[in-house]
Amino acid sequence: MDSRRTYRHFCMLARALEVVGERWSLLIVRDLLLGPQRFTDLVRSLPEITPTRLTTRLRQLEAAGVVTREPPTAGREVWYRLSEGGLELAPVVDALTLWGIGHAFEPPRAGEPVQPVPLMIGTKVTLGVRAGRWRRPVAWVWRFAAADDYTIRYAEGAWTLAREDAEGADLVVETTLEAWAQFLCAPGARNLPRENIHLVGKPAAVKQFANAFSAELDPE
Repeated sequence: MDSRRTYRHFCMLARALEVVGERWSLLIVRDLLLGPQRFTDLVRSLPEITPTRLTTRLRQLEAAGVVTREPPTAGREVWYRLSEGGLELAPVVDALTLWGIGHAFEPPRAGEPVQPVPLMIGTKVTLGVRAGRWRRPVAWVWRFAAADDYTIRYAEGAWTLAREDAEGADLVVETTLEAWAQFLCAPGARNLPRENIHLVGKPAAVKQFANAFSAELDPE
């Protein structure tokens, strides 16, 4: 490892930061938590990173055993996925997201793109803080315009996130990335449904969903 990127004293936190503490590294891990991605996918989800910098970070993470590279089976595109050790960083990403919610919380800035993976990780972490423990499992689907579908589930005391459209979901949220980000970061009281956020489900499921986000239901 380049000596310029080491802290030169004994500390397991320092060792970890030498591997994943450089700019972009944890964000690459974040974007791979929901499954393998191509180089072009990562460029799109990290719009300010240059291809050269992304290549460098991927090589560093691969050398450290955090990321693995899958040779193409057809065509020329390579897929990147997290190793077992990389997947173990999921609680770290959640913990830093939670810290951001508590200490650096603000809506998207002007001109700032909203990407689905960090938005939905923030949604999952928010539910873990606000919704508490429930008696029964639930599954909620977010259907975004011009983005993949995502499902958040609650079961056995934990909230989980997947990039998929779950069949038989209790409720479907039809919205845009920007509208959901504004709702999630709105100060004070929230109301649902609202412009560009439509809830599809039985009344009891809609009420449960609104309660989970400390939102008031408006009559439709």
